Amino acid sequence: MCGIVGYIGTRQAQDVLISGLSKLEYRGYDSAGVAVGDGACIAVRKKAGKLANLQGELAGAPLPGTLGIGHTRWATHGLPNDTNAHPHATEDGKIVIIHNGIIENYLPLKEGLMARGHTFKSETDSEVLAHLIEEAYSGDLYEAVRAALSQVRGAYGIVVTHVDHREIVAARTVSPMVMGVGEGEMFLASDVPALLPYTRNMVFLHDGDMVVLHDDGFRVTDLAGNELKRDIEHIDWDAEAAEKGGYDSYMMKEIYEQPNALTNTLIGRLHDDTGEVNLDINLDPASFKRISIIACGTAYYAGMVGEYLIEQLARIPVDIDVASEYRYRDPLVSEHTLAIVMSQSGETIDTLEALREAKKFGAKTLGIINAKGSSMTREVDDTLYIHAGPEIGVASTKAYTSMVSAMLMLALWLGRARGTLTEDQSRELLHAARELPRLVEESLTPERVENVRAIAEKYADARDFLFLGRGVNSPTAYEGALKLKEISYIHAEAYAAGEMKHGPIALIDEHMPVVVVATESKLLEKTISNVQEVRARKGKVILVLSEGDTENARYGDDVIYVPRAHEMVSPVVNAVALQLLAIFIAEKLGKDVDKPRNLAKAVTVE
Repeated sequence: MCGIVGYIGTRQAQDVLISGLSKLEYRGYDSAGVAVGDGACIAVRKKAGKLANLQGELAGAPLPGTLGIGHTRWATHGLPNDTNAHPHATEDGKIVIIHNGIIENYLPLKEGLMARGHTFKSETDSEVLAHLIEEAYSGDLYEAVRAALSQVRGAYGIVVTHVDHREIVAARTVSPMVMGVGEGEMFLASDVPALLPYTRNMVFLHDGDMVVLHDDGFRVTDLAGNELKRDIEHIDWDAEAAEKGGYDSYMMKEIYEQPNALTNTLIGRLHDDTGEVNLDINLDPASFKRISIIACGTAYYAGMVGEYLIEQLARIPVDIDVASEYRYRDPLVSEHTLAIVMSQSGETIDTLEALREAKKFGAKTLGIINAKGSSMTREVDDTLYIHAGPEIGVASTKAYTSMVSAMLMLALWLGRARGTLTEDQSRELLHAARELPRLVEESLTPERVENVRAIAEKYADARDFLFLGRGVNSPTAYEGALKLKEISYIHAEAYAAGEMKHGPIALIDEHMPVVVVATESKLLEKTISNVQEVRARKGKVILVLSEGDTENARYGDDVIYVPRAHEMVSPVVNAVALQLLAIFIAEKLGKDVDKPRNLAKAVTVE
C-alpha cells in the first residue's frame, strides 16, 4: 500500500526520493513526505494530498543532503493530514522513521511510552516505532531498531535513519521491500519501479530480514542478529513490467498479492486471547433488527457471502440488494436498519445513490470500502476499510477476497456483541481467519497453478460454462462465473447447485463444462449428488475439492485441489482457484485481462 524510498550515496537525496515516489503513485496514497540528512541535521517535509503538493513546497525550499528517506501514506490510523503523514521523528529530531504496515499492539506500547515521558505528535501507530527506537538507542542504531522491533507485533516495512550515523537501517515482515545496489550508492524501495532509473541490480528482502545500508554496500541479518546472504539479481524489466512486478498483467500480480492483502485486512483486528474482533466501529450492534447489504458486481457477491455469515453467526435477518434496484423498489427501512454498502472504489454511483436512499429513511450506514477519502466514506456513519491496496486490474481479485474477509470479521463482531457466539466458537473462527493468508499462499504454489492452467487450456474453446456451489460457496460460483465472462467473453452462468434441476439442467450436454465448488462442508454430500446429475447428462465436470479428497475426485473429469479450510472461510480460498481458471482461459484466448472490453474499474454513471 504505502510507498517507501531510501537513498544513501553522492546524489542529492531529495531528487532520488521524489523520483522514486512518483514511480510508486500507482499504489495509491493520501499524503507524502521526505526526510533528508546533511550530516548536521535531518530535515523533514510532508504534505497531505498528492505528491505534487510536496513538490511545490520543496521547490521553494529544497532540502540539501545525500542521505534520505521518503514515503507515500495510505492511511490506516489517523486522518490523512500533514501531521499524520510520514516521516515521523523523535522529539529531538535525531531519529526519523517511515513505516508501511500496521502495529497491532501500538496502543499499550504508546501508553507505556507516554507514561515514561514521551510526547506524540500524530495519531498514527507508526510513531510508536520512533519512540521505541529512541528509548533503546545507546550509540548503535541497528541494535536499537532490533530491540524496538522485538516489542512489536504486526506487519511492517520500516526504514530508519539517525543524524549521528551515515547509514540507513531497515526491516520487513509482510510488507515488501527491495534494495538497489549502485556504484558508491545504495537504494531502498517498496517496489522495483522506484529504483529502475538508477540501477538494475536488486536484492529482494525476505520476511524477517534486517538490513544496514552504507554508501559502499549493505549487510543483511535476521531479527535475531544472525548474518544472512541475499543474492543480487539483475532486473531486465521495463517500467511497465516493473509496475506489474514481472507478471504479464496487473490482474495476475493482484492475484498473487492476495496473501499480503488479506494480512492487511485482518491485522490488528483479531484478538485470539479474548475471542473478540476490534473493528474500530462506533455503531451499536444491539440496535439493529435488520441488515441490508447493498452492492454491485463483484462486491455484490462478497455481500452474498456476508449475508450467509451474518445470519449464521449473529442471527440477524439480512437481505441483499443490487444497488441499481434498491432505491427504485421503495425498500422498507427504519432507524433499526443497518445498511451496509460495499464498494472497492467508494465511488460506484448506483451504490452511492442507494446509500443516500437508506439514510433518507433513517438507517444507520456502514461502508466496506477500499479507497480512502472516497465519496462513500464521507457519507456513511462508519467505515470498515479493507486495506487491500490499489487494485488496477478492472476485474476485481484481491478486493473481493478482502471484502469477504471483512464480512467475516463483521459477522464475528456482531455475533460476539449480541451474545450469539461463545468465546470458544469465536476463537475457532478467529484462528481460521488468521490462517487465510497462508492458505491463499498455498493456493498459489507452482504445482497448483500449473494444474489450473492445464485445465483452463483444455476447456478454453468452450462456448458456455456453468458454475455451481452450495451454502456459503454458492456466491463463490457466481463470482467465478463473473470473472470468466468479464475477461474471456465466454458466456457463463452460476446457480446454487440445488437449483440446477429447475431449468439449467436442460443446457447440459457433452459440450458443457460445469465447474462445481465441492470443498469440505456440511452440504458436500448434496453437492456431489448434483454432480451425479451433471454426469448423467454427459456434462464435463471440473471439481474444486479440498486437498486429499480422493473419494469424490472420481466424479470429476478434472479436479482442482485447494487447501483445506474451515467452511466459513473457504469462499476466500476457493475464489483464488476460480480467478486462476478465468485468467488462464482468457490468456489462452489472447484477451487483454487488464482492460476487458466495455468495462470500467469504477462505474460512476447510472
